[in-house]
Amino acid sequence: MQLMIASDIHGDAACCQALLDAFQREKPDRLLLLGDLLYHGPRNPLPQDYDPQQVIRLLNEQKNHLLCVRGNCDCEVDQMVLDFPILAEYCLLYHKNRVLYVTHGHHACRQDPPPLGPGDILLHGHTHVPAWEEFGQGNLYLNPGSVSIPKEDSPRGYLMLTDQEALWKDLDGQIYHRLAL
Repeated sequence: MQLMIASDIHGDAACCQALLDAFQREKPDRLLLLGDLLYHGPRNPLPQDYDPQQVIRLLNEQKNHLLCVRGNCDCEVDQMVLDFPILAEYCLLYHKNRVLYVTHGHHACRQDPPPLGPGDILLHGHTHVPAWEEFGQGNLYLNPGSVSIPKEDSPRGYLMLTDQEALWKDLDGQIYHRLAL
């Protein structure tokens, strides 16, 4: 299975459209969104193309291709306008012989990890900074960064996860980091 993983759209319609254009280009099995879809949050600047209603329309058109977890800026009223579930705090997926613990990152994170088995992968957004780090008992922490409000001079981008590797790409599809799995 090939997954496209993205986080922290924060209501930016232009960045959301660029992500969905990349989704069409990449043709993964699913687009996994790690939360903070519509609202920019009190600690972030207003995105340049802030238009949550347009983001709602764009994402609802892709509802059958999306898997989502709840971010710290997502709430019940967001679920009322989105046609796909977004309120799960986490989910577990399987990648070959490893568990992927998928969450936004504002509760469970590398510094305060959930229960993980040896070699399991913690996947979250929230920091707006791409990451690929080993920790714990051979565990791996992966973060796609942010689609709309990247931090620490990182690009707007996403993560592609295949059986063989993880690829961090900017919204134009240019690879800027590769990790063999």
